[in-house]
Amino acid sequence: MMPALPTARQGRNPFSPGGKGRQNLKAFIQNREMQAALGSGALMLLAWLLSSAEGPGILSVVLYILAYGIGGWQKAREGVETLIHERDLDVNLLMIAAAMGAAAIGYWNEGAMLIFIFALSGALESYTNERSGKDISALLSLKPETALRMRDGKVEHVAIEQLRVCDLVMVKPGELIPADGTVVRGQSAVNQASITGESLPISKSSGDEVFTGTINGEGALYIEVTQSAEGTVFAKIIKMVESAQTEVPASQRFIKRFESLYARIVVVVTVLLIALLPLLPGWSWGDSFYKAMVFLVVASPCALVSSIMPVMLSAISNRARHGVLFKSGVHVENMSMTAVVAFDKTGTLTLGEPLVTDWLMTDAAEAGEQEQLLAIAAGLEAISGHPLARAIVQYSTERGIQPYELEQVKAITGWGIAGEWNGHQWKIGRADLLDQPAADIEWVRRRAELEAEGKTVSLMLRDEQMVALIAIRDELRPQAQEAVEQLQQLGIQVAMLTGDRPAVAEAIGHAAGVDHIYAGLLPEDKVARIQELRERYGHVVMVGDGVNDAPALAAATVGLGMGMKGSGAALEVADVVLMNDGIEQIAATIRLTRRARSIVRQNMIFALTVITLLIIGNFADNLALPLGVVGHEGSTILVILNGLRLLRAR
Repeated sequence: MMPALPTARQGRNPFSPGGKGRQNLKAFIQNREMQAALGSGALMLLAWLLSSAEGPGILSVVLYILAYGIGGWQKAREGVETLIHERDLDVNLLMIAAAMGAAAIGYWNEGAMLIFIFALSGALESYTNERSGKDISALLSLKPETALRMRDGKVEHVAIEQLRVCDLVMVKPGELIPADGTVVRGQSAVNQASITGESLPISKSSGDEVFTGTINGEGALYIEVTQSAEGTVFAKIIKMVESAQTEVPASQRFIKRFESLYARIVVVVTVLLIALLPLLPGWSWGDSFYKAMVFLVVASPCALVSSIMPVMLSAISNRARHGVLFKSGVHVENMSMTAVVAFDKTGTLTLGEPLVTDWLMTDAAEAGEQEQLLAIAAGLEAISGHPLARAIVQYSTERGIQPYELEQVKAITGWGIAGEWNGHQWKIGRADLLDQPAADIEWVRRRAELEAEGKTVSLMLRDEQMVALIAIRDELRPQAQEAVEQLQQLGIQVAMLTGDRPAVAEAIGHAAGVDHIYAGLLPEDKVARIQELRERYGHVVMVGDGVNDAPALAAATVGLGMGMKGSGAALEVADVVLMNDGIEQIAATIRLTRRARSIVRQNMIFALTVITLLIIGNFADNLALPLGVVGHEGSTILVILNGLRLLRAR
């Protein structure tokens, strides 16, 4: 197993940026581009100190050349590759050309300063990408390689790719869980931070679900595999990470196209300045070349090009640490413009697990008979896999009541279930008995009240006589109302889409506080509603967890899937995944993406303003090359640092 387990066992979240500032500074210095930039700066300073009043000597020139080479090699190579493979110009070649031009007319130090600051800004951007990549994919280092498989009474080491559904694996204390599965024996606390972002270990025992890449605590667990290696939640996260690191938002694609055209214009203007200015009275070729080099430096769009991706990557990284996984920067940009958030009901706004809310005895039940009735009901429903049946069994179990063993238990198609015990026939099923004319008016009224609260009502019968009325409802998530309120405070409309009955939808929708309720919807109806909301309000985020939500997730501007209990189809289609199903994170995520968009706008305005002022200064006030270098490259560093702020935002 992997040597890093002791650290992980202590509960450190793999999404954590690294903790103390000293660790971040160490990572900053260890960045290769940063080392090259700092080396270039040191050589530049040494060469300047060794220069005389008349200018740099041979030793200084050699040191300057080394500074150029160390600081500019990476950018020169990138620029040449772009020129050769894409037949295009970029800012890298413009900066290298400007530095070489400065050296050609004797401004060795200015050229070296340009290389140093340009390399420094590039290293900062590289560090941003590296930090974001580490924050998102720290969990990749937790990928298990082998497992202990139990087969025919023997324990064997196998690669995780060899595990198959229904295999039984043993996980020792402190080891990585090698596959998605269900605990069949043992009890332990499992650190799920790599999957859900939860900071505290979660207690696991028989029947509980566990995930690949999570870390077992102090007890041994025996787990039945439920997913093959390629179908695990862990594998899906890896795919998301790979996608997030490659796809860029529309604004960045526009800047890339703009950079290409703008670079050509800068080169043409630079050549014209060199060729035409000497023809004017009072202009020498040397003065013209110097002016052209200053223009080449200050007009290059370095800061503009760096205005977007560091911001997007910082936002993606920030949200990953909170269990919100973006598949690409495109969705950060789209989510910032959210006007409506549409929730599926079951499993999204609600827990997805129906619970018994009311157990009412009729006059036909004998005094003190409630526990016996519960035991009979649990015995009837124990053989059924229906969610309402599971709710009744759970209700009985929570009260410490063991189910009775009934005879001749059978399902009644379209109604419920029946069985015999102690000489009586017992049934649990739909409440249609209360629709008959002879039904007790008081119980008809009670049923109507319960159904108005969004509850499903069933009856328990003894020899065709009603003895109990059972109300069951899928309860709201504890954080649902707060999540809705937070979205509304941001000026966002909140809708709920469900295939459930209107009465149930109204009860749940009003309890959650949503603005729009749409009930009785098939999957295609949900798509139609999403399209209506987009036409009426603008950008729509759809939040869902089931297979039936997949079409609506795809139709929305941004599809947001529930990562813990969401179906494979929903996770595949979703653009963003809530790894711990924390819907309370949605408002915070939208707030952060809006902030990211604001920072991008700030960066672009700032970059364009600086470029414009420097160009004007060059022609109107004979801007010195060192000031042009500092102004232009300083603005690039500032926009990158401005984007880095999002790494620490909440």
